[in-house]
Amino acid sequence: MCDTTNEFAGTRNKVAGDSGTVLHIMDVDSAKLIGMALAAGLGVIGPGIGIGLIGGGAMEAIGRNPEASGKIVSNMILAIVFTEALGILALVVSFIIKFV
Repeated sequence: MCDTTNEFAGTRNKVAGDSGTVLHIMDVDSAKLIGMALAAGLGVIGPGIGIGLIGGGAMEAIGRNPEASGKIVSNMILAIVFTEALGILALVVSFIIKFV
């Protein structure tokens, strides 16, 4: 029988059925990297979509009322800054997951 010792939990892994494959527990570093990738990837999808919607709405508003483009652009930039802050927060959280 092919038993191995798990160095993290101190327990023995059993052979899964007759296939000869050994079940392994994921180590902490691999779990942190997967968590970091998920936090960063999923955390910037929302702000990316939001910035696209903000820009599209602003372009549509400027097309309908070109005289108000100054107010529209300044409000658009402010909304983009707040939306981008959420994406940066997601990246900070992902680095916290990796290094802490």
